[in-house]
Amino acid sequence: MSHSRPSRRAVLKSSVLAAGAAAGVSIVPAKVLGGPDHVAPSETFGGALIGVGGRGPGTYKELSKNLNVEQLALCDVKFKDKVDGKKIYTDFRHVLDRKDIDLVAIATPPHWHALISIAAAEAGKDVLCEKPMTRTMGEGRAIANAFKRYNRVFQIGTFGRFGMAGNEGNRQTRKLMTSGLLGKTDACVVRRGGFKVKEWSGRLDVADAPVPANLDWDLYCGPAPLKPFNPTRVGGTHRWYWDYENGGLGDMGQHFMDPLAWLYGLDTTFPVEVEASAAPAHPEVTGMWAWSKLTYANGFTLVLESGEWGEPSGLVSKTPKVTDLAEADQKKLAAMPEPEPLLTFADAVKQRKPAGGNAEAAYRTVAILHLTNLAIRTGRKLKFDPVTEQIVGDEEANRLINPPMRAPWHL
Repeated sequence: MSHSRPSRRAVLKSSVLAAGAAAGVSIVPAKVLGGPDHVAPSETFGGALIGVGGRGPGTYKELSKNLNVEQLALCDVKFKDKVDGKKIYTDFRHVLDRKDIDLVAIATPPHWHALISIAAAEAGKDVLCEKPMTRTMGEGRAIANAFKRYNRVFQIGTFGRFGMAGNEGNRQTRKLMTSGLLGKTDACVVRRGGFKVKEWSGRLDVADAPVPANLDWDLYCGPAPLKPFNPTRVGGTHRWYWDYENGGLGDMGQHFMDPLAWLYGLDTTFPVEVEASAAPAHPEVTGMWAWSKLTYANGFTLVLESGEWGEPSGLVSKTPKVTDLAEADQKKLAAMPEPEPLLTFADAVKQRKPAGGNAEAAYRTVAILHLTNLAIRTGRKLKFDPVTEQIVGDEEANRLINPPMRAPWHL
């Protein structure tokens, strides 16, 4: 519901409670008014899907899970010949202007995720956004700041952390890794394969073509450079181009990193060093890479090995255990609070609390992928300052953290 005005439930509840207090009785059951364990029949949220192809329907389904949502708007730049101004739109701004829309699912290519998410937060909407969170690191920081500023709910469209958090042993691992009791560690985790590296390595031999009549090409490009239309720049192959996404890492990386980041506390910090083995990067399209190594301040090392989709993949890990701590530190750890339960998008919307894959956690997770791509694109080892969130002494790399957008778009 729109939180700029009282809901029907709030008005009803205040009136009924006042009457009940005067009479000294409870007049209606909780399931009618709504409450922590009940959603009132009147609690219907207005929903919108922005970006209807590919992952769109699935993303909207996740937005609606365990919530009573009425779909009021569909928006896509390929609806140029279908716009009716009532339910079908091409321009997301017209959707966000509607006061009856409360929840927004975003499933556009990633170069639009930041601008639409931030505009939704400013308009008082809660957001479930498809992975990867952003095209660049700077966009991730902007989203995290916006959702904190406007006190809106953000959930990234990947859910591996929820399954990971359901295991008691995993919760103890997270507690240990975020406790500050380890000091320097030689812990290492290797994620092997599954990144679709070859599939999403770009090609430059596809000819340009006329813009389809149903497509608003200028709006599709949006903050990205306006290039001649090419059919591979839309659909799944948009992942070939740095303008819109980040190859296989952008497609699959946040799925794999989401549970690992939660388990090892990587969503509370940043790497301090990253290096990668890759062929020289093309400025326009993504390419092949072999591995990246990210090192954290406490010595923890995360290694990504590209592999190929369909080949064996998985994890190899050497991680600390509670029993590795001195007895005194084990007692300190036992006295520390347990990891907080992760709220689903639905629970976060109802309770007005951060979701499990909230904007800050999602940003620090996607930073793993962005820093890897920075090392691939620059061809050198990079040192990262977690305080300033900048590459130390490397202006070329920093320009890739927060590149300018095509006017008039800007963060």
